[in-house]
Order: sequence, then C-alpha cells, then structure tokens
Amino acid sequence: MSSGKKTEWTEDSPAPDNNNNNKAGTPTPAQNGSSGSSNAAAANNSSNTGAASSSAGRSGASQKQVEKIVLQYLKSKGYKDAEKALRENANIDGLETTLSDLASAFPSNEVGSDANIPNWILFYNEAEQGNPDAYSQSYRELRRWIDSSLDVYKHELYAASYPIFVHSYMDLLVRGLAEKAEEFMALYSSDHAISHGRDIGVLGTLKTASHVEENELAKLFRANKYGIRMTRVGFELLLSFLQDHHHTLLMRTVNQHLNIRTVDGTVPISSEAEADVGITGHTQNQLDLFNSQDIALGSAPLDAFVRDEVDRTLQHEIGRRAKDATSREAAALLETFAKVKQENSTNALPMREATPMPPPRGVDVDHQMANLKALRKRIALGPAALPSICMYTLHNSGGNMNCAAVSEDLSLLAGGFSDSYVKLWSLKREPLRGFQSNFYPASINSEEDIESVREKTTDDHRKLIGHSGPVYGLDMSFDSKYLISCSEDKTARLWSLDTYTNVVCYKGHNYPVWDVSFAPQGFYFATASHDRTARLWSCDHIYALRIFAGHLSDVNCVRFHPNSKYIVTGSSDKSVRLWDVQRGSCVRVFTGHTGSVDCVAISPDGRVMASAGEDQTVSVWDLGSGRCMDTMTAHTGPVYSLAFSQEGTLLLSGSADETVRAWDIKRSASASDHPIITQRRDERQQQQQQQGVDGDDPEAMDVDGQENGAKKSATANGTGAATAAAESKKRDAAGIWKSKRVTESESLLKTWRTKSTPVYNIMMTKRNLAVATGAFTP
Repeated sequence: MSSGKKTEWTEDSPAPDNNNNNKAGTPTPAQNGSSGSSNAAAANNSSNTGAASSSAGRSGASQKQVEKIVLQYLKSKGYKDAEKALRENANIDGLETTLSDLASAFPSNEVGSDANIPNWILFYNEAEQGNPDAYSQSYRELRRWIDSSLDVYKHELYAASYPIFVHSYMDLLVRGLAEKAEEFMALYSSDHAISHGRDIGVLGTLKTASHVEENELAKLFRANKYGIRMTRVGFELLLSFLQDHHHTLLMRTVNQHLNIRTVDGTVPISSEAEADVGITGHTQNQLDLFNSQDIALGSAPLDAFVRDEVDRTLQHEIGRRAKDATSREAAALLETFAKVKQENSTNALPMREATPMPPPRGVDVDHQMANLKALRKRIALGPAALPSICMYTLHNSGGNMNCAAVSEDLSLLAGGFSDSYVKLWSLKREPLRGFQSNFYPASINSEEDIESVREKTTDDHRKLIGHSGPVYGLDMSFDSKYLISCSEDKTARLWSLDTYTNVVCYKGHNYPVWDVSFAPQGFYFATASHDRTARLWSCDHIYALRIFAGHLSDVNCVRFHPNSKYIVTGSSDKSVRLWDVQRGSCVRVFTGHTGSVDCVAISPDGRVMASAGEDQTVSVWDLGSGRCMDTMTAHTGPVYSLAFSQEGTLLLSGSADETVRAWDIKRSASASDHPIITQRRDERQQQQQQQGVDGDDPEAMDVDGQENGAKKSATANGTGAATAAAESKKRDAAGIWKSKRVTESESLLKTWRTKSTPVYNIMMTKRNLAVATGAFTP
C-alpha cells in the first residue's frame, strides 16, 4: 500500500542534549538514575521567571529594553489602558519585537548558576502563560503533529497526549479561565473518550479551581506522576517537537507530571493500552466500559411484502400441482419458511431500529426463495464434518492480481489488477455478452428483442475498463446484478453485470481506497481508505452518507453486519472497530493484534467476529461484550481472507502461506472427544513429532518444519547435501510454504495446501460449500 507523508526521525534532526550543561534554547531530558527511565527538561516556575527577569534587567539591559519588555507583558495580559499610558510616557513607537529578540540583549553570562534554561525561554513561557488560548493552540498543534507521525510511534504518542490534555484542562481551571477550560474539554475530550471515558466524565464536572483542589481524581493526577512507556526514538521525537515549536507550557507539564519510561526501540509498542501505564492503583484503560454500551445484534426484519409473496407463491405451487414432486417440494419449503419466520420474529430487530431500505422488488422474493432451497440442502458443518473446498487458481496473472470476488450464485468470478482494470470470467462457461452500441432502447419490447441487440461474442471472459489506478477491492451484490470496485485513483465504481458497463463513479476519498463491501441486502456499500476513514454510500447517491473517522492509520478492510445496522473495519493501527451506521459513531473497539488487520468476517448470526492480518494470527471476538474469545495460530504468512460457515461453528482462513485452514470456533467437551477429532489430533501430534528434530535452530527457515530435519537426517546417513537438496526441491514443487515453525492452536481442524497459490479470497455459499480464489505464483 502507498502511504502518505510521515514524520521521521533522522540523524539530522535536532536531538536533546543529554549533558547537564544545556545548550541555549534546548530543554533536555533529566536522568532519573535508572537505565530505562527519562523525564523532560525542567521548566522554571513563575517565581523563577520573575527573578531571572529582574536580575537580567539590573545587569545588562537598557532602560528602553526593559520598558519594551513591560509593554509586551501588558499587551499580552490585555491591559490596554496601561499599555497606552506607558507607550505615551516612555515615547515608544510601534512594538513588533518578540520576547526572544529582546532576550538576546541579555548576556548569557548574566544567567545565574542555578538557572536551568535560558532567559529567552523564560520570557516566552511568561508570554505563553499570558495568552488564554495558549493551551488550546499548543495542544491542537501537538495532536496535528501526532496524526502525521509514523504509525509505529502513534500509539505511544497518543498515550502521552492524554495526561497532557488532563493537566492542561486543570491548569486552565486553576488560573480561573473556566470558559476556556470548558471549550478545551469540548474540543478535545473525544480524543480520549474511548480509553478513558470514565475519567473524562468525572473531569468534565470540574468547573472551578476549588473543584480541582477537592476532587479525588484531580488530586490523584496532581499528586502523582503519570506513567508512560515509550521507545527511545518516540521519546526523542516528542521532545524535539515541543522544543522546536517552543511549547514550554506542554514541556513543563511533561516534566512535572509525566514519568516516561523508555523501552527497547526494536520492539514496537503495539497498542495505546500497552504504552499507557498510568497511575499506580488507578484503572487506566477503560475500554471495557466503552465496549459495554448497548448494541442491537439481532437479524434484519423480514419485509412484509416479501413474506406475503413467498407464502403466496408456495401456496400456489402446492395447489397448482397437487401430489406431484413439485408440490411436495413446495410443501417442504413452506414448512421451512414457517420456521424461518418464527426465528425471525424472535431474533429480529424492531422495524424502527432497522436500516432504511428501498421498497422490495421481485428480485428480493426470488432471493428469499433461493435461500429457502439452499437451507433445505445445506450440509451441517462441525469439527467432525468439514466442508468441501472448490479452489479457483488463476494462471498467467503476472503478479498483477490484487483481489478477487465470486458471485453468490457461483456464476461469475472477478479479479482486480494493477493494470487498472477488472476482469470477469463466467464460471458456467457461458458467453458474457453486453449490448451493441448502436441500438435504440425504444425498440425493445420483449426478451427476444433484448437478445437480438446483444453482442455476438462467444468469449466467456471480458475486461471492465474505467479506473485510472490499480484495483484493490471488489464485491458483488447478493443478486449478482452489480459489481462494486475500488482503486488507487480514490474512487469506487459501480458496474452493471447485465450490460458490463460502468454505471456510477463515486468520489469522496482523498487517498487510495483499499476495500469495498456491499450490504447483505444490497443498496448500501462501504469503502475503506488510506485517508484513515471508512464511508457509507448508497447506490443512488454519488456522495457518501456517513464518514466513519477514528482509526489512527489506514482502514484496510470493511464488512457489513448481517443486519446492515453496523459495519466492521480493520486498520493498520492494529485495531478493529464496530460502527453504528445510523449514528456514524464507533460502538466497539477491539485491540490485541500486533500487526496490521487486513481482513474481518462476521458470523451469520451476527454474534461473533473474526479478524486477522499481518501478525499471522486469527482472533475471534464476542461482539456483545467486546472480549477476545480466542487467538489462533498456525498460519506462517499474512492472512488475506476469512469466512464463517452458515451455522457459525467453523471459520475458514486463506493466507499468503498458500493454505486454507479450518478452525473450530465453538469448542465443547463433547466435540473434542469425538472419535474423528481425537484421531485428527493424534495424527497432527504425530506429524509434528516426526517433523521436529532435537537441536534444530527454531529461527531457521524450513519447509513446513521439515527441511532442517531432512538435511540433518541426510547428513547423519551419509547421503550428503545433494539428497537433502533434492528432497527440499520436491517439497517446494508441491507448493509447501517456506516458513518458521509456528505452534498450531488446538482450534485448528484441518489444513488444505495449494500449489504455489496464495489464497486471496474465500467465501462460504448458502449450502456451506467453500470457494477459494488465488493467483498461481511460479
């Protein structure tokens, strides 16, 4: 993925001086005696400022310069009458000189030996304190700088900004600027509401200086230093920013109220919770409180028109063809539909809470009928009954294929390419014929007329050209009538699969769009972008209906909840978020991944969510509580796609390690004791024992954990390196991924290996057939 402009730390960047004799104008970290801990440079209080000013005035400054300093002070405080009187009496014309320019008149040797920072910083600090908007301006610049910093340091910088925010707010109250404090809280409290919502609520009730002195939480913050874990580079970046921009108020807060402990920079801090140590004895990460808000996970209500039409159609089939096979099938479908209606009436959302949808059409009735037929023929999956997998491998792609999608009825396969086009294949080997360009729509009166104006081609594939950049995401509507694509060109395009033409181009994102997804009921779709937002669109509007902002980095993937009331997004900031479609607000945050989240999936019942990505682990989450149910390992490459079985008991994952793996989501004691499960577990353990060789280097690269063993065995038997190399080559030809050994979780049920084909997409049909897609990489 391409990335935007980022703030980097280089050797040429100004670094804090670690010596006790500070350079002029450079606040430095003070060593606290421990190897893993540092604090920001000390900043003098107002009494020291006054002392330094008077000392300098007596020593080296002229009377005119002192008068200018006093005039600047009166101006910063807003004493207009006093400023005017002094200007007239002292005969001072125009004042454009800054305090730093005035301070340059003071010789450096006039600074007392007990002073820790130069006089010009003292003057600047006094002027900043005199500005009621200084805290808001400084904090706003700090947040803007953090937003543009490198992703690897954002978590720790955001964690450090929270205590700075708290103390800035309380400082405004102590100084009697209650209105400014209230405005400050209103502007920036949302930045920390997710992780510190309870504390923000308490602090928001403080209105005066006496409240700060009496409130238990405020006293806790004032009496204790707030612990933060940062990498050394992140800590130096923060200090450099504060000193380069002369944010002495924030620098003083960092020095007085933060206890920053530096850690080894080679191990990145993966989350804000990991960086936020907080105050001993006080609960810092209040994410569980945020994740406890009510959400509606029920299924979408069945439309009355669709319900009545399906009933009428089935009753008509029973009455028209009495006692034949069609009638018996219709009676069975009617019985199944009665159960579906009963479950829907029990678990469905109230109509007032459902996402607004356009009036139902005949295609919705046909889709419901197809679902009923698939439900009757569905094979129940479980640990003892694994799915069949149909694998579509695309050859000669040249490494340009970025994404793939298969229609729900298994009639079409689509691929997105770096050459800026989408390619379609007919899985039924039927010609994909569009319309001729020279026909008159008014002459179309029947289906025969439509067929007569179609193209006379026999090709079962065709290209859709329209994007001006690589295509990164694809999805098809539930009725296989439309295809949505997204691209590096910042747009999403809607394509008709009847005419094979571009219908609408949706513009709104400011950067490349990484993923796109249709809602289960169609009409709406969502996009995920490099601009750190996801957006909700409807097919009949060219502008986004909602913008979901809150992720700290790229939003890589997006999926709808089965009831279309929520969407789930995964991001490069290593978190997953659940968003309310109607309100546009975040209602759940899931943290725990150590790498970018590249794919998410939600179970058909809407209760469980799975996520995976670059950290090669698959995490399963309970959407109701926001808790992690299981973290499963076995993949040896980034995970590209996830799919649940229709019962929600199994999860399939496709990865860059050229495998598809099946996981048991709802493990139980009875299931784990099943003979098939026991046999499979014993076979896997036996295989792992055969692959493992005592003394192997655990960090060495091997082929499915066997290459090192093969080499050592060959050497021990005297067959030489040639035999081992031939064995390794044979395994490579079988398409086995070279990787480090990974401990396999107990949840892993089975692994299917492909032949040199990373799995880009995997889906489950309504009948529980798994369909995987990938591009062959020779």
